[in-house]
Amino acid sequence: MDGLDWNLVRAFRATAEAGSLSAAARRIGATQPTLSRQVAALEAMLGATLFDRVGKRLVLTDLGRVLLEHARAMGTAADAMALAAAGRAADVSGRVTISATDAVCAHLLPDVVARLRREAPRVTLVLLASNALSDLRRREADIAVRHVRPTEPELIGRKVGETTAHFYAAEGWIARNGRPRTLAEVPPGEILGFEPLARFVEHLAAQGHACAEEDVRVVSENAVVIWELVRRGLGVGIVLEGIAERLGGLVRLFPDTPGTPVPLWLVTHGEMRTSRRVRVVFEALAEGLGGG
Repeated sequence: MDGLDWNLVRAFRATAEAGSLSAAARRIGATQPTLSRQVAALEAMLGATLFDRVGKRLVLTDLGRVLLEHARAMGTAADAMALAAAGRAADVSGRVTISATDAVCAHLLPDVVARLRREAPRVTLVLLASNALSDLRRREADIAVRHVRPTEPELIGRKVGETTAHFYAAEGWIARNGRPRTLAEVPPGEILGFEPLARFVEHLAAQGHACAEEDVRVVSENAVVIWELVRRGLGVGIVLEGIAERLGGLVRLFPDTPGTPVPLWLVTHGEMRTSRRVRVVFEALAEGLGGG
């Protein structure tokens, strides 16, 4: 068998990992009919069945499970090749994808974006606002702003700053409810929390704040949402110190409590550090976020 088409292998791998043609199509940005034709073409080329059709699901055959490992190895090699090629691009133009949380994208990145628009106008900045850690090895992003140090050996991380998260309330909320001395004095239902709620309550307990899950009646995984609710006086919530100053009208509660340190790490793949456009964006981010 000569001339194995990588597109067919890619379609097979995506379908096997997603479990259905529709999910695989969404994952790789293709159409379901195209994927179906590619998988059928690969099966015809190999003269073997790779999937058993069980209702709407596709289940790998024994041979399919064996070949999936080879397909994944091919995918890893293709990703590494793309990284090496992109990393050696010399022109300060093209796309650079930055992955960061919704809060960082909304409140900390705009100043850096403004600077890069002036200094590198031919670079297209793609802001991927996500609270999940992007897989830099598979090019989901070129640079990630994280709150944890990278552990993968092929990734380069630089700690560029650190800020602190505290409890805040709006001036209007304090005018209605008074200024509590501890979290236990906050009226029931007035604490705004983060998902997952159980972990949020455990974090508060570790910080010395007594709180039960039933005391937190508005919850979101989106920090921007929580901060806007705090700003509008709808409850007490945890806000980054620098962001609270920008929002205005917020009062820090429990000043004797040290708060939660929040480090800022810039992370990129080792290959990408040889890309001039990625270096330019990386250094602008390091300088812009250095103040926390």
